[in-house]
Amino acid sequence: MMSITASMVKELREITGAGMMECKKALVETNGNLEVAIENLRKSGAAKAAKKSGRVAADGIVKIASSADNKVAVLAEINCETDFVAKDDNFLAFADQIASVALENKAADVATLMATEIGGKTLEQIRTDLVAKIGENVQLRRIQLVEAKDGGIVGSYAHGKNIGVVVSITGGDEELAKDLAMHVAAANPEYISEEQVPAEQLEKEKEILVAQAQDSGKPAEIIEKMVGGRIRKYLAEITFKGQQFVKDPDTSIEKLLSAKNADVIEFVRFEVGEGIEKKVDNFVEEVMAQARGN
Repeated sequence: MMSITASMVKELREITGAGMMECKKALVETNGNLEVAIENLRKSGAAKAAKKSGRVAADGIVKIASSADNKVAVLAEINCETDFVAKDDNFLAFADQIASVALENKAADVATLMATEIGGKTLEQIRTDLVAKIGENVQLRRIQLVEAKDGGIVGSYAHGKNIGVVVSITGGDEELAKDLAMHVAAANPEYISEEQVPAEQLEKEKEILVAQAQDSGKPAEIIEKMVGGRIRKYLAEITFKGQQFVKDPDTSIEKLLSAKNADVIEFVRFEVGEGIEKKVDNFVEEVMAQARGN
């Protein structure tokens, strides 16, 4: 029986990222065979990763990768479970890899991207190995490819690790594209212009405003004017072009675009964890339930 040394355990840990006791056990079981120990740990790591894949991953990072000519950009949201791991070098390196590979391949969907091979491994296998190493669920939640149209350019802006925006414009320049992306990050419009707002959404909002105005007891013609004004305000708040420019609140985005002889073709805004229902643990209830024998 081969003697398992501390240096052997250390080497296995550095290669696999597994715990010290797991590494020692794997080496003992394989009589010091490093290659077989690595394989066994990866097999067990994959099993652990599968168990962790059901856990809610609502933290993470939004990454942006752009081509040097500002013609193509990719937004990617990569999730983990905690803010601690969201700052981990291994997690960040994986996020960078996802964004760069997505840009290189002009990937338009998660499944295709994760099946892409890098150095003999698919990105999905690399993700599984990372889950086993850091002990948290890690997922590529979504990606979005944005390409310039009609001779235009794309601009981007990242606000910390949580918000990323890509804007496609015609006319204008790089500075304008970046300013517009920054605006979207701050103001979060729903649509580019009033024409894109669904009629049902507008009608529903109008019904709510009419009901609120009727409670005022004012005459019908006054109510009509009140509702009309509030609808215009509502449209200005939810549309990109209708909003006031965050860097100059005295001008609207529409006026800014006109002055620069530019137009917005598309914008995409990702925010980490939006729409994901986080589990909130109630430790008091858990203790009480255990005390009751539930």
